[in-house]
Parts: sequence; structure tokens; C-alpha cells
Amino acid sequence: MIEGEMLKISVEEFSRLQGYMFLVDKDSEAYKSMKVHYTELKVMIIRSSGKFKEEAVLLILQTAVRLS
Repeated sequence: MIEGEMLKISVEEFSRLQGYMFLVDKDSEAYKSMKVHYTELKVMIIRSSGKFKEEAVLLILQTAVRLS
């Protein structure tokens, strides 16, 4: 899998996971588990998009969430 495809898949998964996180109570074990995966995805997206500044990547992620 090429890096661009991996970044696309990670952004899609990040967006999907964020949607699920909005559906559960922040104090639940499910939320805490999702938060760990959320953080892992965020780090992977930022690291794999070395051409972009972190602020640009976060903007892309926020846009993906609004579009989903």
C-alpha cells in the first residue's frame, strides 16, 4: 500500500471513529478505548503527512469530520 493510500484510509477511519465517539458517554470504557485509537490515528496521520504542517493536517481532519 502506498503512503497516500494509507493516509487516506487513516483519515477516513479517524473521521468514522470521531463520529462514534460523539455517540457515547465520555466517562464510558468504550469512549476511553476509542480515545486511545483516536490518538494513535492522529499521530499516524501527522507523521505520515510530513509535507504538511500539523495545523494543516488538523484542518484536513476537521474538514473530513464535517463532510462525513
